[in-house]
Amino acid sequence: MSTNTWILSASVAFALAQNGLAHQAFSWTQIRDKFESSNPSLLPGQINIDESRAQEITAFLRPNPDFRAAVDQLDIFTSNPYRPLQFALPSFSASYLHKRQHKFSLRSAFVQALQAKAVLGLARDNLAYYDLVFSVSPDRLAEGDIARADMQRLHLQCVQYESDVQTADVNVRTATLQRLALLNDRTSVEQFEVTGPMEFSESIMPLDEFRRLALDSRPELRAAIQSVDKTRTDHRLAVSNGSTGPTFGLDDAVQNPPIPVHAGFSISMPLRIVDRNHGERARTELDIRRGHGLQEAAAVRVYSDVDSAHAALISSGGLLRPYRATYLEEAAIVRDTVTYSYQYGGASLRDFLEAQQDYGSVRANYLNLVGSYLTAAAELNLAVGREVIQ
Repeated sequence: MSTNTWILSASVAFALAQNGLAHQAFSWTQIRDKFESSNPSLLPGQINIDESRAQEITAFLRPNPDFRAAVDQLDIFTSNPYRPLQFALPSFSASYLHKRQHKFSLRSAFVQALQAKAVLGLARDNLAYYDLVFSVSPDRLAEGDIARADMQRLHLQCVQYESDVQTADVNVRTATLQRLALLNDRTSVEQFEVTGPMEFSESIMPLDEFRRLALDSRPELRAAIQSVDKTRTDHRLAVSNGSTGPTFGLDDAVQNPPIPVHAGFSISMPLRIVDRNHGERARTELDIRRGHGLQEAAAVRVYSDVDSAHAALISSGGLLRPYRATYLEEAAIVRDTVTYSYQYGGASLRDFLEAQQDYGSVRANYLNLVGSYLTAAAELNLAVGREVIQ
C-alpha cells in the first residue's frame, strides 16, 4: 500500500469516526449512569460512605487477647555472680477480657433538552411547510393571482420562521451545555445528543402506591430510620461500657522442686460501687427520643412532597388530554384546509398566515405542556426517591 493510499484510508476512517460521534444519542438511563460515574459532587460523597463502612468494620472487631512473658528470681547479688540464672523463674501468661451485655437536577436538564429538541423540530417543520407554499408564490405573482405586497408579506414571514429555527437551535445548544456541565464531560456540543419519548402517559399509579414506594425509598427517611437504629446501638454500648466484666488469665512457670513446672488460672472482677456511665446512658436515651421525632418529621415531608408532585402531574395530564384527542388534529386540518383554499384563491393571505400561526401555537403549547408533565414526573420521582415514571 502506497503512502498516499494509506493517508487517504486513515482520513476516511477518521471522518467516519467523527461522523459516528456526531450522531451519538444518549437515553435517560445512559445519561443517569454517566452522571453517577463522573459527577464531581457525587464522588466525594461516595468516599464518605466508604469511610463510614470502614469505621463499621473497626466497630465490630473483638478485643485482642494479652500475652505476657516474665523472668523472676535472677541471682545477681549473691556470692556466685557467675550463675545469675541458677534460680531463675520464667513465666508466661495470657488473658482475655470478656465483655458482657451484648438529597434531580439532571432529570430536569434532560427534560429541558428533549423539549428544546422537540421545539427545534417543530420550527424546522413549520419552515419547511411555509417554504413549500412560498416556493409557488412567484408563479402566482407572475400570473396575477396575488399582489406584490402579499408576496413581500410572505417573504417577511419566512424570515420570522428562519429566526424561530435559529432561536430553537441556540436553546438546544444551551441545554446540551448544562447537561455536559452536570456530567463533567468535555465532549463538544455537536457530538452529544439525547434521545427519548416526548410524550405523556394516560395511566398513573394511585397516590397511595407512590406514598408506599416513597416510604421505602426516600434517602432522608431511610437515614432517619438508620439514625434511630444507631442511637439504640449507642445506648446499648453505653450500658455495656458501664458494666463490669471479668478478666480471665492463664499462666505457666518453671521453678525448682517440689513442682518443677506448674500452670495457673486466675480471674479478676472490678468492684462496681459507682456507675460512672449513668450520664451517657441518659444521653443516649434522649437521642433515641430525638431520633424518633426526626423520623416522624421526615415522614411528614415525604407525604407532602409526594402529594404535591402527584397533584402537579395529574394537572398536567388533564391539560394534555384534549390536545392529544382534539386540538392537534383540528389545528392541522384547519391549516391544511386554509392553505389549499389560499393557493386556489378561496382564502386571503391573512387567513393563511393566521392558520399557520395558530397551528404553530397549538403545537408549541402541546410541547410546553409535555415538558411540564415530564418535569412533574421528574419531581415525583425525586419525591418518591426512585425512578417510578420513565
